Amino acid sequence: MPVNLSIKNAPEDIVERVRKRAKRNHRSLQGEVLAILDEATRLEERISLHEVMERNRALGVSTPDEATQWIREDRDRR
Repeated sequence: MPVNLSIKNAPEDIVERVRKRAKRNHRSLQGEVLAILDEATRLEERISLHEVMERNRALGVSTPDEATQWIREDRDRR
């Protein structure tokens, strides 16, 4: 059964960023907030080593050195 949620006193800058994200994703503000909640709660799910290897193959990673470089580049962007 669906539940109604409410966020009180949300800072305008956060709301504006979510609005922009919703527009980019062709969703309503409510739809975007639901998608964000869904994504955030799915991060807790673990994936197997086999799945990690399959994702790497799909990305075209062919050597451990290349994977290490990509990880470092991703960390540097944060």
